[in-house]
Amino acid sequence: MKIAAAYIRVSTDGQLEYSPDSQLEKIREYVKKSDMILPDKFIFREEEGVSGKVAKKRPEFMRMIGTAKRKPKPFDVIIVWKFSRFARNRQDSIVYKSMLRKQCGIDVVSVTEQIGDDKMSIIVEAMIEAMDEYYSINLAEEVRRGMNEKVTRGEPVAAPAFGYFMKDKKYYIDPDTAPVVKMIFSEYIGGMGCRAIASQLNAMGIQTRRGGRWENRTVEYVLRNPVYIGKIRWNPNRKTRRNFDDPGIITADGGHEHLLDDETWKEAQAALVENKRMYGKSAGRKKPAAVMLQGLVKCSSCGSTLSKGAGNSLQCTGYAHGKCSVSHSIKINRLEEMVLTAIEANLKASDIVITRKPAPKTGYQAEVIEKQIVRERQKLSRIKTAYEDGVDSLNEYRENKQKILERITQLKNSLPVQDIPQKRMDIKKFCGQHRDLVRLLRDPHIGAEQKNLMLRSFVDKIVFDRTKSRVEIYYYL
Repeated sequence: MKIAAAYIRVSTDGQLEYSPDSQLEKIREYVKKSDMILPDKFIFREEEGVSGKVAKKRPEFMRMIGTAKRKPKPFDVIIVWKFSRFARNRQDSIVYKSMLRKQCGIDVVSVTEQIGDDKMSIIVEAMIEAMDEYYSINLAEEVRRGMNEKVTRGEPVAAPAFGYFMKDKKYYIDPDTAPVVKMIFSEYIGGMGCRAIASQLNAMGIQTRRGGRWENRTVEYVLRNPVYIGKIRWNPNRKTRRNFDDPGIITADGGHEHLLDDETWKEAQAALVENKRMYGKSAGRKKPAAVMLQGLVKCSSCGSTLSKGAGNSLQCTGYAHGKCSVSHSIKINRLEEMVLTAIEANLKASDIVITRKPAPKTGYQAEVIEKQIVRERQKLSRIKTAYEDGVDSLNEYRENKQKILERITQLKNSLPVQDIPQKRMDIKKFCGQHRDLVRLLRDPHIGAEQKNLMLRSFVDKIVFDRTKSRVEIYYYL
């Protein structure tokens, strides 16, 4: 008597009439009629929604193949309701069926698609496999076309982004996570990097939408998602899903409420572009800072950045593109000397104005922390109930309570304090801390890229006025 195995998978295209239970019922009927045995341990059932397109992404399928390779062979035949349950990819179907037959001596049988043993059955089986693959490809195209149409109408086609929840197929602002989104944008605009923001969120105990830890790429994904200004974005190309510049991306106006104002969004996008240009991987490999002042000097006429032009000089990019009427061309070494002399004079006289960064938008951070404190207090109530119900012992209750109280104290200590007027002592301390940096900035043995990073650690921007031949240095904490 032959021993059989059953492989069951529900189609992702909504064929609810062929449920896992109904497939198993048909397989059991076939097994009984064919005088076989089907042990429960050889019933391999995929979770609902698992696609048949790629075999390696089906855990139960791969477990079945691994079991089939054991010696001696554990079963003689694999029974499926339809061959399309086994695979919807001709390559996978041919590879795995051939391997099972030649290496393991195991056949694959369909309950509803009976194939004989003659040579014509090879053609019939190949035709069935081709039709299954055609159906899969055609279905994917139809689904993609339908999703594209939904996006153009401003309808959601994906799970809600962090900061929103979905109800009645529409996005709504989540009052618990929306302040976190606002805090992320506020901190980034204020000068904090993606990695630092991710560390801050993890330290605060905030999880991503999927319940994981934050990384710099997940923070960047939030910063680049136009859903927060009422847009719906869809990238039908799975291979470039995180390529935000893919020309195939579809963006349309959605019908949901804006979480951010347009000005905040534009500031963040401008900061992303500038930071990618200065510190991105490709920029770091191909075009390191060749000038100490790169990206820092602004035109006094139009505000554009001065960049390296022809020869050993800097020029206003606005003037170079015909958008500024005043040339600010100047030799690099001359401008560097002007800047260093100005910084030396400012720090020596303690006659500077300091801009505090990040920008004073701490209300979002305070709101997020307060919500975290509320959640921790709710945990206190739950662990007390668990102790009273006898679920936790007294020692477990004490340990959990101590951890939560420590967490609440930590959160309270991280609440942002209200910004106070700048004191003279702040300026003196700032000047004293940065005087030695000027000596390093004049050191010829230190490269331009390293000097550029030094300047950026305390200089916000440098405004060059060519008509008056002077520079204004703007510092920040």
